[in-house]
Amino acid sequence: MTIFDTEIGALTGGSANLAGYRGRALLVVNVASKCGLTPQYAGLQALADEYADRGLVVLGVPCNQFAGQEPGNADEIADFCQVNYGVTFPLTEKVEVNGPGRHPLYTALVSTPDADGHTGDIRWNFEKFLVAPDGAVAARFAPTVEPGSPELRAAVERVLPVG
Repeated sequence: MTIFDTEIGALTGGSANLAGYRGRALLVVNVASKCGLTPQYAGLQALADEYADRGLVVLGVPCNQFAGQEPGNADEIADFCQVNYGVTFPLTEKVEVNGPGRHPLYTALVSTPDADGHTGDIRWNFEKFLVAPDGAVAARFAPTVEPGSPELRAAVERVLPVG
């Protein structure tokens, strides 16, 4: 089993169909609309645009577990992302990333350490996980690591399926 075998709903209904991303690099990010880090949406969209042809998919996973910073319903979240940041990358249903209600996707992700050795619970909105085309979790990045940062971009470059 890999990340690509995990079932999660799409924000707009139906399945997010992670299996369809098998063979591509996937950047999974828990997102929120009312957070100090929300402007990272712009960087995530830029990353998605820049690397789409080389096999990267950014996947936003809305979560309201951090200070209630993603209170909206699916339509409000989709609207906010499109109007404010021009988001075209896929978004999943709103899920829990920590605690007893943790979604299985995050159960599969959280044992991966970041550069500081942190594993376990998600610390805040915009924590990022890079998944290689074979479904292995290749890297984890703290919420404050910007999408355009040299370390994140270098990690993406290492796992892209198309040179």
